[in-house]
Amino acid sequence: MSASTDVRTSVSKAVRRRRRLRTVPVYVILWLVGVFMITPLLYALLSGFKSTDQLSSNPFGLPSPWVTSNYTSLLGSGAFWRSIGSSTLIAVGTTVLTVATAALAAFGLARFAFRGRELVFTLFTMGLMFPFAVAILPLFILLRTFGLLDNPWGVILPEAAFGLPLTIVILRGFFREIPGELEEAATLDGCSPFGFFWRILLPLARPALGTVSVLAIVGSWNQFLLPLLVFSEPTWWTVPVGIQQFQGQYASDLARIFAYLVLAMAPALAFYAVAERQLIGGITLGATKG
Repeated sequence: MSASTDVRTSVSKAVRRRRRLRTVPVYVILWLVGVFMITPLLYALLSGFKSTDQLSSNPFGLPSPWVTSNYTSLLGSGAFWRSIGSSTLIAVGTTVLTVATAALAAFGLARFAFRGRELVFTLFTMGLMFPFAVAILPLFILLRTFGLLDNPWGVILPEAAFGLPLTIVILRGFFREIPGELEEAATLDGCSPFGFFWRILLPLARPALGTVSVLAIVGSWNQFLLPLLVFSEPTWWTVPVGIQQFQGQYASDLARIFAYLVLAMAPALAFYAVAERQLIGGITLGATKG
């Protein structure tokens, strides 16, 4: 009896040892990817605490002395906070408009059977194939015609329009997975179609809504070409446009440019760190259902 127990113990130890050996390459790859991604951020952070002379003489060493004025001067600048506020306003407005419109469209395409439904859905999915740069000229003429230049709506509306295809594709897949029996039971209890959508469907699809909201916010925050096209006055410059203008103004002061880049990335990194679980959870749930 003891001999068989020893055999089982040795076999289980060998199996665990093999599993550990198999996971070693995965952990090595993850560490290498992590180092590869963190190194540029750390380099930019430390470079912001240097002077331009230090960057020239000691580009990879620690700052000596530490120059904090690069960061403090930017944090005390009204132009920097205006760009942060402009990006935040546009990102929130774009996200609310995109998610609200796409949720209603995805609900109709997922829960209602009508002639031409798949054709309409195909038209939306075709929007994924067209990059934003293709429509830049007609979009500029359209915005000028409607008087939306130097207006935040001139950025929010096109960003929401270009964000609709992906958002509808994601939400439609989630909405279709909701059992039809649940909708029938809600209808028997006197719930209208919109009531079912608002009271039952949206709470159940919270992971998907969180996922598309994160994607919309990050996409809007990183948008550069459209705000550059729409805004000619510095009042509404977003963070990417502010970086470009700041780089042109202080082209010789590389340390201050690094400080601006770090401060501009900080809100997006902080938001992603907070919303990471929601984003990964929504993507994982969608993959499981698919």
